[in-house]
Amino acid sequence: MITSREPLTDAQQRIYSAIAAIPPGRVASYGAIAARAGLPGRARLVGRLLGEVPDDVELPWFRVLRASGHIAMPLGSRGFREQARRLKAEGVEVVNGRVPLSRFGLDADIDHALWGMPVG
Repeated sequence: MITSREPLTDAQQRIYSAIAAIPPGRVASYGAIAARAGLPGRARLVGRLLGEVPDDVELPWFRVLRASGHIAMPLGSRGFREQARRLKAEGVEVVNGRVPLSRFGLDADIDHALWGMPVG
Protein backbone atom coordinates (compact mmCIF):
# COMPACT_ATOMS: atom_id res chain seq x y z
CA MET A 1 0.00 0.00 0.00
CA ILE A 2 1.26 3.43 -0.97
CA THR A 3 1.05 6.04 1.78
CA SER A 4 1.00 9.81 1.46
CA ARG A 5 0.29 12.81 3.63
CA GLU A 6 -2.37 13.67 1.05
CA PRO A 7 -5.36 11.32 0.80
CA LEU A 8 -5.15 9.14 -2.31
CA THR A 9 -8.15 8.12 -4.38
CA ASP A 10 -8.77 4.44 -5.02
CA ALA A 11 -7.52 4.83 -8.61
CA GLN A 12 -4.34 6.57 -7.45
CA GLN A 13 -3.70 3.88 -4.87
CA ARG A 14 -4.15 1.07 -7.38
CA ILE A 15 -2.11 2.71 -10.14
CA TYR A 16 0.72 3.81 -7.85
CA SER A 17 0.85 0.33 -6.32
CA ALA A 18 1.09 -1.26 -9.78
CA ILE A 19 3.95 1.09 -10.70
CA ALA A 20 5.73 0.43 -7.40
CA ALA A 21 5.56 -3.31 -8.14
CA ILE A 22 7.62 -3.05 -11.36
CA PRO A 23 10.93 -4.69 -10.43
CA PRO A 24 14.31 -3.16 -11.24
CA GLY A 25 15.44 -3.97 -14.77
CA ARG A 26 11.87 -4.29 -16.05
CA VAL A 27 9.44 -1.87 -17.68
CA ALA A 28 5.69 -1.70 -18.31
CA SER A 29 3.47 0.32 -20.61
CA TYR A 30 0.90 2.81 -19.39
CA GLY A 31 -1.80 0.41 -20.60
CA ALA A 32 -0.27 -2.57 -18.80
CA ILE A 33 -0.18 -0.58 -15.56
CA ALA A 34 -3.84 0.38 -16.01
CA ALA A 35 -4.77 -3.28 -16.59
CA ARG A 36 -2.76 -4.46 -13.58
CA ALA A 37 -4.51 -1.80 -11.49
CA GLY A 38 -7.90 -3.17 -12.57
CA LEU A 39 -8.55 -0.20 -14.82
CA PRO A 40 -8.17 -1.59 -18.36
CA GLY A 41 -8.24 1.00 -21.11
CA ARG A 42 -7.20 3.81 -18.78
CA ALA A 43 -3.62 4.32 -20.01
CA ARG A 44 -4.11 8.09 -20.19
CA LEU A 45 -5.20 8.12 -16.56
CA VAL A 46 -1.93 6.41 -15.65
CA GLY A 47 0.01 9.13 -17.48
CA ARG A 48 -2.00 11.90 -15.84
CA LEU A 49 -1.58 10.44 -12.35
CA LEU A 50 2.16 9.99 -12.90
CA GLY A 51 2.31 13.73 -13.49
CA GLU A 52 0.48 14.34 -10.20
CA VAL A 53 2.42 12.08 -7.83
CA PRO A 54 2.49 13.69 -4.36
CA ASP A 55 5.95 14.86 -3.29
CA ASP A 56 6.12 12.34 -0.45
CA VAL A 57 5.44 9.32 -2.71
CA GLU A 58 8.43 7.74 -4.41
CA LEU A 59 7.73 5.66 -7.49
CA PRO A 60 9.92 4.12 -10.18
CA TRP A 61 8.20 6.41 -12.71
CA PHE A 62 11.00 5.84 -15.20
CA ARG A 63 9.96 2.19 -15.68
CA VAL A 64 6.70 3.23 -17.39
CA LEU A 65 6.80 3.61 -21.19
CA ARG A 66 4.52 3.87 -24.20
CA ALA A 67 3.06 0.63 -25.57
CA SER A 68 5.70 0.75 -28.32
CA GLY A 69 8.47 0.73 -25.70
CA HIS A 70 9.32 4.38 -26.35
CA ILE A 71 9.99 6.97 -23.68
CA ALA A 72 7.00 9.32 -23.72
CA MET A 73 8.92 12.52 -23.02
CA PRO A 74 10.20 14.66 -25.89
CA LEU A 75 13.44 13.36 -27.38
CA GLY A 76 16.43 15.13 -25.87
CA SER A 77 14.47 16.81 -23.06
CA ARG A 78 15.85 16.75 -19.53
CA GLY A 79 13.15 14.25 -18.47
CA PHE A 80 13.92 12.03 -21.47
CA ARG A 81 17.63 11.98 -20.63
CA GLU A 82 16.91 11.28 -16.94
CA GLN A 83 14.55 8.41 -17.76
CA ALA A 84 17.03 6.84 -20.20
CA ARG A 85 19.86 7.25 -17.67
CA ARG A 86 17.88 5.57 -14.88
CA LEU A 87 16.79 2.69 -17.10
CA LYS A 88 20.34 2.09 -18.34
CA ALA A 89 21.60 2.15 -14.73
CA GLU A 90 19.29 -0.84 -14.10
CA GLY A 91 20.63 -2.69 -17.12
CA VAL A 92 17.70 -1.90 -19.42
CA GLU A 93 18.64 -1.45 -23.07
CA VAL A 94 17.53 1.92 -24.45
CA VAL A 95 18.23 2.61 -28.13
CA ASN A 96 16.93 5.79 -29.75
CA GLY A 97 14.54 6.24 -26.84
CA ARG A 98 13.04 2.76 -27.16
CA VAL A 99 13.23 -0.31 -24.91
CA PRO A 100 12.65 -3.78 -26.42
CA LEU A 101 9.61 -4.92 -24.43
CA SER A 102 10.17 -8.53 -25.51
CA ARG A 103 13.32 -8.52 -23.36
CA PHE A 104 12.60 -6.02 -20.60
CA GLY A 105 8.80 -5.91 -20.31
CA LEU A 106 7.07 -7.47 -17.32
CA ASP A 107 5.51 -10.20 -19.45
CA ALA A 108 8.82 -11.35 -20.95
CA ASP A 109 9.53 -13.46 -17.86
CA ILE A 110 6.03 -14.91 -17.78
CA ASP A 111 6.20 -16.08 -21.41
CA HIS A 112 9.57 -17.64 -20.79
CA ALA A 113 8.45 -19.39 -17.61
CA LEU A 114 5.23 -20.73 -19.15
CA TRP A 115 6.30 -21.59 -22.66
CA GLY A 116 10.09 -21.79 -22.55
CA MET A 117 10.26 -19.14 -25.23
CA PRO A 118 13.64 -17.48 -25.57
CA VAL A 119 13.68 -13.98 -24.14
CA GLY A 120 15.14 -11.48 -26.59
